[in-house]
Amino acid sequence: MNRRDMLKLSLAATGLAATGAHAQPSCPTDGTPAQFTPKKAADAKPQENDIEKFAKCPYCGMDRKMFHHSRMLIQYSDDLPDGVCSLHCASISLSINIDREPKGIWVGDNASPAEIKPLVDVDKATFLIGSQIKGVMTKRSKVAFGSEEAAKTAMAANGGELGNFDKALLAAYTDMAQDASMIRKNREERRKRAATEHKH
Repeated sequence: MNRRDMLKLSLAATGLAATGAHAQPSCPTDGTPAQFTPKKAADAKPQENDIEKFAKCPYCGMDRKMFHHSRMLIQYSDDLPDGVCSLHCASISLSINIDREPKGIWVGDNASPAEIKPLVDVDKATFLIGSQIKGVMTKRSKVAFGSEEAAKTAMAANGGELGNFDKALLAAYTDMAQDASMIRKNREERRKRAATEHKH
């Protein structure tokens, strides 16, 4: 099954597909509802200085520099870029831009010793899925490595299983309902703590 078909299946399974009765005006070049179209200007080389260009995740507001190790970047066929914090938010972008073909997808390379992880093409990455490494926006972590050997070393230390991007993406869609519920609960608890601290 190719990635496009998998995305369409995931939309049907999660009920995210817009019905004709409720659909918003579409992007002039495709069927993407206008409010979901990536807001940044077209960029032929979005991966260059991506953290400076796309500081905040458009779906959850998280700081991409803080989450440099899990950040992702999608470049669609019309060169519109979408810089996100994690695979969780990348899967949202890919779902709501179903009529916009991805031209390039990158992820933070956890095989690198660099202080800020460089990006690696997802098709060249090996993902460690379900290890003890803390996940970002997900209970079941999905960590990318530019080197299969580095992924195997991490698996030996932390458990989990190896997979390619398509396997990691399928895991992200499978976990979406549970993760969304977890994120809502965590944010509500943070709001309550902040309100309590403000009173004191």
